Amino acid sequence: MKVMVRAVLLVLLSTPFLAVVESISMGTFFTGLFPKLFCEFQECCEDEWVKLNLTGLKMDLDNKLFGQHIAKQVVLKAVKGFFTNTNPEKPLVLSLHGWAGTGKNLISKILAENIYTNGLQSAYVHQFISTLHFPHPEYLSHYKEQLQKWIRGNVSACAKSMFIFDEMDKIHPGLIDAIKPYLEYYDNIDGVVYRKAIFIFLSNAGGERITEIALDFWHKGSKREEIQLKDLDSKLSIGVFNNKNSGFWHTSLIDRNVIDYFVPFLPLEYKHVKLCVKEELVARGYEADEEIITAVADEMTYFPENEKIYSDKGCKTVATKVDFYL
Repeated sequence: MKVMVRAVLLVLLSTPFLAVVESISMGTFFTGLFPKLFCEFQECCEDEWVKLNLTGLKMDLDNKLFGQHIAKQVVLKAVKGFFTNTNPEKPLVLSLHGWAGTGKNLISKILAENIYTNGLQSAYVHQFISTLHFPHPEYLSHYKEQLQKWIRGNVSACAKSMFIFDEMDKIHPGLIDAIKPYLEYYDNIDGVVYRKAIFIFLSNAGGERITEIALDFWHKGSKREEIQLKDLDSKLSIGVFNNKNSGFWHTSLIDRNVIDYFVPFLPLEYKHVKLCVKEELVARGYEADEEIITAVADEMTYFPENEKIYSDKGCKTVATKVDFYL
């Protein structure tokens, strides 16, 4: 790709080509034609590279995300509405909650792949991991300043940037408040427009409360699919807000209602683990061998101790266990 770009630039800067350009006018060329031509070969913050593929998003959510009917509905509706609005009042802010291995990182990957041509590798998708990027509590003030600069700089480069914050349950309380102004209903801040950006927070916080509600439905004999967002939304946001071990502890992001959706991820059952194993095999180009699928699912551990309904690691270790059988 880089070689192709250099070749095109050499042609563009050649004397015969520039002579032609002069007849068009240099101003028109460099403000109109050149950027469009450049974006044919290099990622740009334009529709060719940044555009919602709604059909692909629906398909991936249906085929790759298992046992999460609430998350599918909420995320699809939220993202579709956000991109339908050509002039949103604020950025889209999603907070995904649930135990490890339930699909939070997967849905972030699916979103990136169906909005950005280069997916997670896009220059406009930015991922932060709390324990990696913000490890030392004594540097909290420094982290806040750097985070603000990073977001401001990247949104200035592309208004349609995506920011993914992983391990929010391990981030230092107070740090995330530094970005609150960028999530608010401001037309612009110091000339920078944040209203077309997307912010996604991933956290294990709230997983226990989500499981309690799911178990309550199970004990009542209700179907898992009967659980609705309204059964979890307020309980989840209040629980996370009051959790001292969460990066959202007493955060202004919740207090000021700048998070658009708290998205619960339910604990996964045995049947969902089998679907994860099947998807892993197919993704690697293998047949969906029922013996392997059952063997891997049987190796997982389940809770509560008596009922053994939910996988304690979701589908997180599925890929590693599949390796053993191939």
